[in-house]
Amino acid sequence: MWKKVQNYIRTYGLLKPGDRVVAAVSGGADSVCLLSVLTQIRRNGLLTAQADGTRSETGIPDMELRAVHVHHGLRGAEADRDAAFVQQLCDRLEVPLVCVHRRVAEYAVEHGLSTEEAGRLLRYEALEQEAKRWKEEDPAGADGARSLGDVWIAVAHHQDDNAETILHHLLRGSGLKGLSGMRPKQGSRIRPLLCVNRKEILEYLRQEGLDWCEDSTNASLDYTRNRIRRELLPLMTQEVNARAVDNILHAGEIFAQADSYLEQQAAAVWASGGSVAGELAEGSVRAELRLEAFCGQPEIIRSYLIRHMLDLVTPGWKDITSRHFQQIAGLAEKQTGSSCDLPCGMRAVRGYGCLSIVRTSEKHMDRADTGIVLPLPEEPAVTVGNLIFCVFPRKKELEIPKNQYTKWFDYDKIKGTLSLRYRRTGDYLSLPGGDSKTIARYMIDEKIPREAREQIPVLAEEHHVLWVIGYRISEYYKITNTTKTILQVECNGGEEYGR
Repeated sequence: MWKKVQNYIRTYGLLKPGDRVVAAVSGGADSVCLLSVLTQIRRNGLLTAQADGTRSETGIPDMELRAVHVHHGLRGAEADRDAAFVQQLCDRLEVPLVCVHRRVAEYAVEHGLSTEEAGRLLRYEALEQEAKRWKEEDPAGADGARSLGDVWIAVAHHQDDNAETILHHLLRGSGLKGLSGMRPKQGSRIRPLLCVNRKEILEYLRQEGLDWCEDSTNASLDYTRNRIRRELLPLMTQEVNARAVDNILHAGEIFAQADSYLEQQAAAVWASGGSVAGELAEGSVRAELRLEAFCGQPEIIRSYLIRHMLDLVTPGWKDITSRHFQQIAGLAEKQTGSSCDLPCGMRAVRGYGCLSIVRTSEKHMDRADTGIVLPLPEEPAVTVGNLIFCVFPRKKELEIPKNQYTKWFDYDKIKGTLSLRYRRTGDYLSLPGGDSKTIARYMIDEKIPREAREQIPVLAEEHHVLWVIGYRISEYYKITNTTKTILQVECNGGEEYGR
């Protein structure tokens, strides 16, 4: 097993001389094996070894190593036992340890997650924080040598974990990227044990005389991955094919090759017809692709183009389903101005001869409607987002404000709930004489730059827009001689918020 791991590290270039590694150590068999393997690399100088096996005197350390253990605040005394075991193991192997305490159960409830997913997120958060801290430290050693390498996060996933992941993604309806499974290196994470299986790991630990802790939750069938590991995969191996795990992993490699090829094809299309505009409105980003480049592609390439746009706009996006992909692709067949809202604060828009995905700065509000309960006359003002609402009786001596960011409306004409949002298909303004104009046409006539149109908030009653903030208000809601009650809306922030 040790030789397989060495060759795997070299083949995929997981580590180089001078690199620093933050190892995730739970105390289970897999993580104990990982820490032992990394310790041997550090001790024996395998990264700086020359062809004849001797150690190269470069002045660069072979590898520096730290461990991180995350105490989840679950399992009571058992979790305390695991933390103590990891501390003793690290002391024995002379590896600095950071033990991080997290309240997983509370985090799961607060964010609407399973404890399994919450634990995973908080583990990686702790690992990434330690990696960042290490990067920011002065890397000079006691002998004056400087570490020139990168900082990696090493996790103990192995072949059986990978097979479970591929099968789990298959059952969830993932695309080729999900079906590719875990890769040896993804971002700042490396998986040195991905070339060996659980049986080989346990045999290695026995030969090295290393103990480990058993997590009682691994036996629970409340977790999806546990059911796949303990019930589904054994059934497939025993009743369908004894080489089920190997075949799943082989399929994952094929999926990975297909995914890589399709990404390259999509990148070539993007290079000829795509563009990105950043910082349109302090943090807003737009990825835009010409429709002629998009529509002429096979369906699979169109999906990869959409994925590429999402990656450009919001790296690490999540919660985008196949339904969202269908909605985005479907915009290409709709009229200009059509759009659909997406998770992560994104929106897809059918523009003039183009398909765009836009992420709007949080400063400018979420894409979802912000419903507004208006105050009654003489009640205190209500603040929603950057808008201040107050209602008062009409008096003859009051003069309608000329301020671009303070507007008056006829309160009695508002029958429904107002919303603060961005423009949508079907939105319109009333004009003098009883005519109306769509917001899309209004923005065109006003020569508002196309890239800015999605950043201008509107105040609306269903599709009837009272105010394109920073621009004009609807004629229908204007103050007249018969107005009895006034709704005043003041935009706090003016230039920054609207125009």
